[in-house]
Amino acid sequence: MRRFLFIANSSAGTSDRERTDAALGVLREHGDVDVVTTDTIEELTEAIARKDGREIIVAGGDGTLNAFVTALCRAGHLGEDPPTVGLLPMGTGNDFARTVELPTDPAEAARVVIDSPARPIDVLIDDEDRIVANAVHIGVGEEAGRIAAPWKERFGPIGYVIGGFAAGFGQTGRRLRVVADGQVVADGRHHILQVAVTIGQSVGGGTRIAPDAAPGDGRAELVISRTISPRRRLLYAATVNRGRHTRLDDVVSMRAQTVTVTGVNHDFGANADGEELEPRRERTWRVVPGAYRLHTPAPTAWTP
Repeated sequence: MRRFLFIANSSAGTSDRERTDAALGVLREHGDVDVVTTDTIEELTEAIARKDGREIIVAGGDGTLNAFVTALCRAGHLGEDPPTVGLLPMGTGNDFARTVELPTDPAEAARVVIDSPARPIDVLIDDEDRIVANAVHIGVGEEAGRIAAPWKERFGPIGYVIGGFAAGFGQTGRRLRVVADGQVVADGRHHILQVAVTIGQSVGGGTRIAPDAAPGDGRAELVISRTISPRRRLLYAATVNRGRHTRLDDVVSMRAQTVTVTGVNHDFGANADGEELEPRRERTWRVVPGAYRLHTPAPTAWTP
């Protein structure tokens, strides 16, 4: 009999509890389930440390996945003896779940845990040991996330749209130097609208910022947009949701294991898995290959 450790957020609402109960019903048909509710990273870390060989199931969105991987790091599991995980998408955007093609219904996602194989998944870690499970972005994406935050609380995914439009037409770009695996990709002499370093393919509730990302191949997807003029920004906005922006001649898309971004005479903020990072002059992200194994439907387009 399989053994599961189901980690849920203790602040979940009534609707979430009903969907959680439906997923638990599926899991209990096939194994023994130990349910733990947590509020903080510290409680999550303690729960993982006591998993006692159980497969971990986490219920939530990109922020919850980030918290889980951060807890893995604190518990000493990152990159060593990677645990097997099931993800039940219950967030606002569920961007990483979109990448790995998980069903949005938690009960259906629980059936994926039962029936589908677990595949290695990478994460990013920065020079402050901060984890990124899905994506970090700088520039228009970071500003869009900041603008969207209050709207997202009121209107859900529509808040992402509001933030995207406001930032897209208000941003004038930033002078950033970008180095990928030792190669200078942007030298800082020109303004850049957006830089994204991703494990997953989408941000902001479905915007396909990195359509070629493959979460388990040991490399991140780096996307740089030099789209500055109003006309080019309009074209960028019209194509990015469908992942067609990478075909534009002022957008660079490539794979890398390490990416360093430096502000030219200024600090810059960033948005990592929906959380705003404090402005800094320079940040570096590197890939941690196979940090954990995730049950995902088969076949998937990103499978290495």
